[in-house]
Formats: sequence, structure tokens, C-alpha cells
Amino acid sequence: MTVTVAIVGRPNVGKSTLFNRLVGRKIALVDDTPGVTRDRREAEGHIADLTFKILDTAGYEDVTDGSLEDRMRQQTELAIRDADVILFMIDARAGVVPLDQRFAQVLRKAGKQVHLVGNKAESKSAEHGLVEAFKLGFGEPIALSAEHGLGLSELYSIVSAAIDKAEERKAELEAAGAEIADDLDIMPEVDVDITPDMLEGEGDDATLRWNPRRYLNVAIVGRPNAGKSTLVNRMVGEDRVLVGPEAGITRDSILVPWEWEGRTINLVDTAGIRRRSRVTGKLEKLAVGDSLRSIQYAEVVVLMLDATVPFEKQDLALADLVEREGRAMVIALNKWDLIEDKNKALSELREECERLLPQLRGVPLVTISGLTGRNIDKLMEAIFTIERSWNSHVSTSRLNRWLAGMIEGHPPPAVSGRRLKMRYMTQAKTRPPSFIIFASRPDVVPASYQRYLVNGMREAFDMKGTPIRLWLRGGKNPYVDKK
Repeated sequence: MTVTVAIVGRPNVGKSTLFNRLVGRKIALVDDTPGVTRDRREAEGHIADLTFKILDTAGYEDVTDGSLEDRMRQQTELAIRDADVILFMIDARAGVVPLDQRFAQVLRKAGKQVHLVGNKAESKSAEHGLVEAFKLGFGEPIALSAEHGLGLSELYSIVSAAIDKAEERKAELEAAGAEIADDLDIMPEVDVDITPDMLEGEGDDATLRWNPRRYLNVAIVGRPNAGKSTLVNRMVGEDRVLVGPEAGITRDSILVPWEWEGRTINLVDTAGIRRRSRVTGKLEKLAVGDSLRSIQYAEVVVLMLDATVPFEKQDLALADLVEREGRAMVIALNKWDLIEDKNKALSELREECERLLPQLRGVPLVTISGLTGRNIDKLMEAIFTIERSWNSHVSTSRLNRWLAGMIEGHPPPAVSGRRLKMRYMTQAKTRPPSFIIFASRPDVVPASYQRYLVNGMREAFDMKGTPIRLWLRGGKNPYVDKK
């Protein structure tokens, strides 16, 4: 049984640096500017053989005026509520400041296990701050350097003791639960329905093509202020990420696990992506880079558009990026409750989508409202449908029968007076579906004919809106070098 460890403290004391150190990867944005972190982020932390959940939080600001800093403070307090162990971090070189003392009062009222950590303690200038930290009332501070990895042995002892305590508690609960189950004669049941569309092959040789029970990584991307964070909060049913009227609130890409119809969905809320020419500040560049990496690691990308100003140039650039990365995509038209003539608008937007995104012909288009929760069920249905297409596998025999029909209906054009021959086709991989055609002269097959084949595959094998990769290969001439 794991425990949850939250790193808290005022801005710019090194919380995200320690978070990255314990996770083992630089997934939280780090900069010398105070207040880089705004949302609370969670990940799996490691110290030697210990594994636990680690929470990174925004710097604590003592404000209650409804501002962005106030909302950041509320997110930090939620992390404190969920944590088993709290690492209260101060800057050992700066010593104890009034905000540290105010935050210490908040932590004492929380009634949680709090350990004081004096970060940036790699130099002698930190000794005075470590002594001064005793007055906060949390005992001897741990001298730590998150940047250099010093002091992790003391953290190991703290987390190890918390895990041992949690395991003892779990054993007690399991023993009590077993007694209750015996008294009630309860038998656990496992019921997983296997439907035909999950199988590949027929009869006894059929195998599972994809696992509909495994977790699914879904990244939500779009321009700033499109409503991405509002949608995530509505889906999970709590204020998990910061929202507000200000554009560009989200900086880190925040992963939020969520259950939908018995399946774990890893929702990733990302920072809004503006056109490259408008991205000037260092922090925004870091945030945009984090968002682009989220697309690479996602399986399904929800491209969120503002229904009042859809298909801007940046929206099309993002859609093209998702296609080039080979990710399945669903387009979500947010703020649909603001549209008056909905039927006419939807018809026009579908036509516009087909015209502007021919490389993703048939991509699912769902109208939603992140504020009210409208059509979230339809959005999830579209996500699962496009995921199945993205995982599609077509047998070689079906592909070659289809290819013969396509060639008969529209033969490849002759190039330089010589006819092109398409000999054989097979699927190389899935995620996205990728196919190889062996042809006589693959390097001269026109791009228009390749589009003809790709569009035909979308229709024939129900892969609408899915990125499709088609590679042409040349077969070896058996008469070459023979005398």
C-alpha cells in the first residue's frame, strides 16, 4: 500500500525541483521566476526501493480575495487534505520569513504528519536559516538540496515509516473485512464481457485485438481560454485544476486519473498553445513545449475549439500536428450553449472541417459545454470509437482483395509511358494503422493515387478520422544479375 506525500511551501523554495528529483524525470516546469507552478501535480515518486505518490503544489500565498493566487492557495490546501505526509519546504539560505510562519499555522491546524525541510542547504550560508527554522515548531529541519540530491536518506526514513504504518493499517482493515465477509457469506465475482469487435480471427483461433480495460491516455489541447481546464473539472466532478477568466492560467500539463464506465482515463490538461510568433516569454515557451510533449505521449487527443470562433489558423496547425504525430483525434466544439442556430451552425462546421482537414476525413466532431457538462457522454463515446479505429488490424487476405478491387476500379496511372503494378499489401502495425504496398516503381506513384487508396481504406475498413500511414516498397527483380 502506497502513501501520498505532498511538498508544500511558499513560492520559489524549490518544491518542483524536489518533485522532479523524486519522480526521476523533469515533468514539472522549473524556473527562477516565483509562482511557476499553479496546479497541483501528482506522480509516482521513488527513493531507493520505496514507491509512493508525490504531490507538487503551488507556492502558498496568504490571500482570500478570489484572485488567481487565492485559487492557487485553495489547490494547495486540497493537496494537504489528501496527503499522508507533508514536506514543509523553506529556503534555508533565506531563513524563516513571515509567510513561512503564516503557513506553519495553517499546517498545524491540518492535523497531518508534517516534516520541515530546509532546501538549498548545500552551502554554509544555509546554516543560520536551518537554526532559525526551529521556531516554526516542527522540530529539527531536514537539510536538503533538491538540485544536488543531498538529504534524500532522511526523506527515505520518513517515507519508509509512513509506508510501514499504512501497511499495518491495511492489514487490520483486511482482517476486519475478512471477518465480515465470512459472517455474510460473500463471494467475490468477476464479470468481463468479451464482444466480437474485441477479437481478431475466428473460432478457437480468435485472440483479443485490443484491451478495452487498460487505461487510456487522453490529452486535451487547444488555444488559450478554449475551456480545457473547465472541461476536465466537469468530467472529474471536482475543482482539480485551476480555472478562471484569465487566459493562460494552466502552465504544467496536469495528469488527472478518472474512471468512466469502469475504465481508467488519464486526462491530461495542457497549457493553451498560441501561434509561435506570439510566444515570447520563457515560461510560456516552457508551457507550450510541455503541451506538445503531452500530444506525443497521448493515445487520443481532444482538440478543443471555441465554437464561437472555430477553425482558426492555430486550430488547423494543431490538428495537423496531431495527425503527423499519428495520434487519434476528436474535435470538441466547446461553448456550444452560446450558439443560437445550432443545427445550421453544426452543418456548416462539419462541411468546413471536411474542407480544411482532408488528411483527417471523417474525424469525430462533438459539440459540448464544459461549463454545464453537455454531451460529455457523447465525447467519451467518440473517444472510444476513434480508439478502436486507431487500434484496427486488417488481415492480409482482406487487404489484398480490397486492393485488387481498388485497382480494377481505378488503375494506377502510367508514368513515363510505363504501367505501375501493385503486387501485394499487408499491415505493418497499428496505433496508427500502417500499411505496406509492394509496387513495381514505388518512388513514382503519384501522391494523388496514394490519397485515393488511403481514403478508400477509411471507408472500407471503418477508419474515418484516423491517421493512416501508407508506405510503398519495391520488390526485388529475380532476373537481376542473372546470366
